Amino acid sequence: MSSDGEPRQASCGAVITANAALIDPLQFDYIAVCGGNDYLRSAASPPLLADYLRQAAAAKVRLIGVCTGTFAIARAGLVGHRKVCVNWNVFDIFRAAFPSISASTDHLFLDEGDLLTCAGSTAAIDLGLYLIARHCGRDKARQAARHMILQDIRPARLPQPHFCAALNGISDTRIHAAAHFMEQRLDTPPSIEATARYVGVSPRQLERIFHTSLRTSPAAFQRRLRLEYGKWLLENGTTSVTQVAFDCGFADTAHFSREFKLLFQLRPSDVRKQVGIVAKAPLSASTSTTPAAVSNKRTSRQLAVR
Repeated sequence: MSSDGEPRQASCGAVITANAALIDPLQFDYIAVCGGNDYLRSAASPPLLADYLRQAAAAKVRLIGVCTGTFAIARAGLVGHRKVCVNWNVFDIFRAAFPSISASTDHLFLDEGDLLTCAGSTAAIDLGLYLIARHCGRDKARQAARHMILQDIRPARLPQPHFCAALNGISDTRIHAAAHFMEQRLDTPPSIEATARYVGVSPRQLERIFHTSLRTSPAAFQRRLRLEYGKWLLENGTTSVTQVAFDCGFADTAHFSREFKLLFQLRPSDVRKQVGIVAKAPLSASTSTTPAAVSNKRTSRQLAVR
């Protein structure tokens, strides 16, 4: 559905045709609100949508916030004391917009009974499989996962692989822009020159900006992000140390292990032993795309699940 029954255009340009305008919410068990990249604007939650969501909540219809769709639910005043799951990429923005709401990035999705929220992107698949298991049985959920060529069903409690730097108190927007550019490319780290071009400054200016605000160089900052990501993969995944090194943008295991030990005073294999994970051999030596590198391009539309 869309609020007026008209098509909606996603930020990537794809046009999504609505099946209908807003239908009586009493006809649904769940109503999912899908976000888009216009979540920063109050117009992203028109009064008609807010009223509709309030009507649904009053009728005890469960609401689902998919990615930035949770912004619309929050603007409608329907979160209350519940905890919500948001994508790590918009966590600071959500917290600033709704300081009284408890938001989390340490889950793929959260089920608060009458309100379910997820981080979006592939976490929407996990939430969908969770609902299939609830209503149709776990065997059906596994069957759906196999059809989608998924290895397994990820639990809600799995933390998001987010590696955004702690930049609280840093007001220089150029630092934030550079950090965001690096965060999205952990497996294929951009050159400092490319980062400087993205920010709109010279490489020398970028060096000065980082040293002034963070007392470190852009290269050191980027290296720490990649190593933090590697530590998360070692603690939460089962691929080999070699594959983790490739996924963090390192050319070989020796370089990754050396830098890792310098930062954490532990070898990558030590981390694996601590968490009791048996590593699997890598399928290939090619660099894979990290979840953090997937951009969040959601359609500005509303969906209903009957």
